[in-house]
Amino acid sequence: MAVRGKRQILQRQLDARSKIWPDLNPDEVWRLENEGWVAMPRLMPLMMNIMDEMSGKGYPVSRTYLELWSRLREEQFLTLNRPEEMAFHAGFEGQRALRTWKDRMLRLGELGFISLKDGPLGPISYAVVYNPYYVIKRAQLEGKVSERKWQALIIRANELSIFDPDDVGDDGKLIPKEEEQKSTAQKKPLKRPVKAKPTSKSG
Repeated sequence: MAVRGKRQILQRQLDARSKIWPDLNPDEVWRLENEGWVAMPRLMPLMMNIMDEMSGKGYPVSRTYLELWSRLREEQFLTLNRPEEMAFHAGFEGQRALRTWKDRMLRLGELGFISLKDGPLGPISYAVVYNPYYVIKRAQLEGKVSERKWQALIIRANELSIFDPDDVGDDGKLIPKEEEQKSTAQKKPLKRPVKAKPTSKSG
């Protein structure tokens, strides 16, 4: 969407908000200008619902996943050196908090949402977080996602021009991107047309 179009939509939303909440102080709402935010897919709530369904009743993993995501930067890699804090932030308290958090982390790994590596803190020392659209698409191909939720996901993704699910083929593998065009250095130089020399008139 063009920048101008986005600005127009934003202005319409602001106008609507001012009519519904005429006394609202704009400083009271959270904005992107504030520090401490993380980028997140718009369909994260639905994907969290799906991953809990995939994990099985009684073993929800979405809060653990969301807590992980809140710590991510663009490299999608984490050093898990504060497990007690991460367990608490994910909602686990008491003597079994850390054990429950580790169980949910292992389940996220088994489901394919993350990859865990051994290190100084044991088998859960490092994590890489995969594209959740890819993970859910592969699970859907294996019949592990309910049709109702899958349809809701792809319909809403289409409305938002999100095409990540299309990156995974029916075989579960990423579809290779088109090969980039060869650099101009590898191309043969275009030949310029040779201009005819003007003929001299005889005296």
